[in-house]
Amino acid sequence: MPEDHQKYLEWNGDRFRKWADKIGINTYQAVDAILTSQRVEQQSYKSCMGLLKLADKYSAERLEAACKKALSYTAAPSYKSIKNILTAGKDGQITDQSQAPESTTNKYSITRGAGYYGR
Repeated sequence: MPEDHQKYLEWNGDRFRKWADKIGINTYQAVDAILTSQRVEQQSYKSCMGLLKLADKYSAERLEAACKKALSYTAAPSYKSIKNILTAGKDGQITDQSQAPESTTNKYSITRGAGYYGR
């Protein structure tokens, strides 16, 4: 077997479960659901790897929150559903001020309200 392919021999379900458990219980449950979703466990390794690598791009806390939200929808979330939650920012955590909700005050003083039109 080529050297590039030999590294995949180290992958197994227990390794992904331990890695997910270090992030949090919701991530562990999501990885476990992905691993048990296929007939052959090895077919789900790429999805698990992709899911756990999302912690590098976003953060472990956001990944845990996204897994919790995905698990509230279904008992068997997919990599794609969790990634969509993170990219849309629906994980419930505000990352910076640009995503914070704006105040309800009018920042333009020239906008006319209902009083202007005599309603």
